[in-house]
Amino acid sequence: MTAVDHAPLAGAVQPRQLIVTLYGLYARDDGGRLSVAALVRLLAGLGVEEAAVRSSISRLKRRGLLAPDRRDGSAGYVLTPAARQILDDGDARIFGRRRATAADGWVLVVFSVPESEREKRHALRSQLSRLGFGTAAPGVWIAPGHLADEVIDVLRRLGLDGYVQVFRGEHLAFEALSATVGEWWDLDGLRDLYAAFLDRHRPVRARWSRRRTPDGAAAFADYVRLVTDWRRLPYADPGLPPHLLPARWNGVRAAELFTELADLLAEPARVYARELIAGGDTATAGR
Repeated sequence: MTAVDHAPLAGAVQPRQLIVTLYGLYARDDGGRLSVAALVRLLAGLGVEEAAVRSSISRLKRRGLLAPDRRDGSAGYVLTPAARQILDDGDARIFGRRRATAADGWVLVVFSVPESEREKRHALRSQLSRLGFGTAAPGVWIAPGHLADEVIDVLRRLGLDGYVQVFRGEHLAFEALSATVGEWWDLDGLRDLYAAFLDRHRPVRARWSRRRTPDGAAAFADYVRLVTDWRRLPYADPGLPPHLLPARWNGVRAAELFTELADLLAEPARVYARELIAGGDTATAGR
């Protein structure tokens, strides 16, 4: 899965963000398809009305992430190859997030784009930002070295590799990196995002710690919201080595909370979701 939609974490989650999460969690094992009826049932459990579901599906279709797929009289949508690649790329970020060590060094991306192709410059900046790169100087972006393979693969796949050079390096002198990284990345803003995530999901953990019997519907709702809320954070966070982070960095606590809740909720949520997906299409949902 991935940060397909990089809207701010604050405020209400958009239905299209929930749909992306549902496809990432529950559609790929079935060829990347969900029926419209199944999406309506799944989103109803998250408090989203049918009209909003259909409107959001249309937006995702226009963005090239979903394609119509009608089978046995059932209207549905399937992930496009581009969407599947994006979701596959995101799995390691979201569920296998690693933090860099000093031994990883750094990866530098240097680019120069002619003014006549300024849209390419915007695309490069957007992709590097989404991958967690910070700006060291105009046209020079930096990230922990373990992201090198990922950025090379993404830029090549998007046809942006003709504008960049990628280097590995290590810091030799002069100013301490612990002071400089605050200029390359907005760590204060990232800390606020982690604080908001903790504020929203600590009560969920407390509620489940008091629960004595499993509840598939509640697990499903809490898990989908958890993953939707979390999936953008590993992209905003460059994964800096711990010794370069501010003291008592709350990103560590947020990651621990995500892992704890995911381990608790994923399986009962999956069972409940599969029951809803397997339910028969209704005439209304299939129109």
